[in-house]
Amino acid sequence: MKIDLTDTTAGKVNKALVQGRRAIGTPAVGMVLTLVIVTDEENAYDALKAAGDASHEHPSRTLVVIKRVSRSPRDRTASRLDAEVRVGADAGSGETVILRLYGEVADHADSVVLPLLLPDAPVVVWWPVNAPLDPAKDPLGALAQRRVTDTYSSEQPVRELSARADAYTPGDTDLSWTRITPWRSMLAAALDQVVCEVKAVEVEGEEFNPSCELLAMWLADRLDVPVRRSLSAGPGLTAVRLATSEGAIALDRADGSLATLSIDGQPDRAVALKRRDTAELIAEELRRLDPDDTYASALRFGVERLNASAAPAAAAAEPVPVAAAPAAQAVPAAQASEPSAKGEPAVEAAAAEAPAPEAAAKEPLRKRAKAT
Repeated sequence: MKIDLTDTTAGKVNKALVQGRRAIGTPAVGMVLTLVIVTDEENAYDALKAAGDASHEHPSRTLVVIKRVSRSPRDRTASRLDAEVRVGADAGSGETVILRLYGEVADHADSVVLPLLLPDAPVVVWWPVNAPLDPAKDPLGALAQRRVTDTYSSEQPVRELSARADAYTPGDTDLSWTRITPWRSMLAAALDQVVCEVKAVEVEGEEFNPSCELLAMWLADRLDVPVRRSLSAGPGLTAVRLATSEGAIALDRADGSLATLSIDGQPDRAVALKRRDTAELIAEELRRLDPDDTYASALRFGVERLNASAAPAAAAAEPVPVAAAPAAQAVPAAQASEPSAKGEPAVEAAAAEAPAPEAAAKEPLRKRAKAT
């Protein structure tokens, strides 16, 4: 059911929501949160579709805030609020209100949204595009316990990460970070299978992809080893290769859906690692409304510090040992254990040439790698 309201108020929108619920025979409200989407007209459809799909897992009241640009000085002084109320099958498993703000009212969107929030329920604000540099200080962001941005949609994603680190407030998160959750889980599981010391890491992916940078910063932060960032044609992240004291570990995904996990001395395994759509990413973020300390730690590690830590490895003549061979190439167990001319296993001899981490008192590697 759809109800269109022109030149309306927040009070009339609330009445329309009650009227719509009664008309479809569901007066009870069973929603668990309020999701506020701040976007433009161009991206509103895709964001609304993703939120509708995610509402099947998290029934919510979705408020879409669209600030319309006034075309003339006269229109800029005229304030108007148009609303479209959707309930029932047209709103997924919750309620949807599309708010179009004209004129001066666009500068006071928080005053329009505040009366429409569900009482005693968490508030999540999501900017699919054009997110503020400091989401917590934005008038709408100040209403929320959780603030979701997406640096991938910015013009300079890697530089945007530095701005996000400077303005980070507990409750901030990034869909570019959410995209690498399966990668982090798979790498932590791989390190649990081998008692080893990681000496160097290479993260391979397309250029200007903040998910690649975030994964590299997470690995550098948790493992305290040099991490080199290399480029590929994509899509997205394509490979992570670790040089360890027990041989090479590689997770290679060339086609964006199926990856190959290679560990020296073990048979290669195919693992599902598909690229997820926006609805799955939003649904994951709505599962947890507490601050993400792991994201904060990786973000604050910094892109500049990541590049500085990788500089000694890049200056060395020898590349990261595991980068010399494709990750998907199987290494037979017999070959992995075959001694070299110096009497050392071939893979171990190559791994030993990688820069060693700083020898300081640190917690065990497996414990740090496992903490995601």
